[in-house]
Amino acid sequence: MADDLSAVARFLYEAGTLKHARRTGWWMAGIRDPESVAEHSWRTSLIASLIARLEGADPARAALLAVWHDTQETRTGDVNHLGKKYAAGADPRAVTADQSAGMPEVLASAIRELVAEYEAKDSPEAICARDADKLECMLQGIEYRAQGHEAAQRWIDSSRARLTTETGRRLADGLLGQGSLDWLRAAMGEAD
Repeated sequence: MADDLSAVARFLYEAGTLKHARRTGWWMAGIRDPESVAEHSWRTSLIASLIARLEGADPARAALLAVWHDTQETRTGDVNHLGKKYAAGADPRAVTADQSAGMPEVLASAIRELVAEYEAKDSPEAICARDADKLECMLQGIEYRAQGHEAAQRWIDSSRARLTTETGRRLADGLLGQGSLDWLRAAMGEAD
């Protein structure tokens, strides 16, 4: 008999709310409509796969960890660093356990293990995924700064300072050394 997948279906609807959940820290930088948690997680996953490949870790595993790193925010919201100073943070492992309750155990245990690995920060893939999270924030800050939000510099600087992998630091330097539309000029064959 097949496992009942209704809990999985509920979670898929729940995960969809991350497309509408805004990254709240950017409001302090004057960004009225910042990117969503889902948008952040998507690019974080791409970055994690790249960092992991260059660091000799498993890129698929790092990307998978990055996909799941903020899924708890369907229930907690995106609590920025200032908010965390005043509100006791929910344990992502406990939130994940609630989210995965009722799912077939093969899925629930896999999801819990992914979140636990990310939170433990001790596997090469988790370290790469965590650097990807910081690098994506830095990259988003560069893009917001290019749109005229000079206050985003604080996020650029603090994210850069928290990178731990050599690849993450080198990528940060590469991002800081070019403009947000240099990729388009290169694709169009335009001179620098």
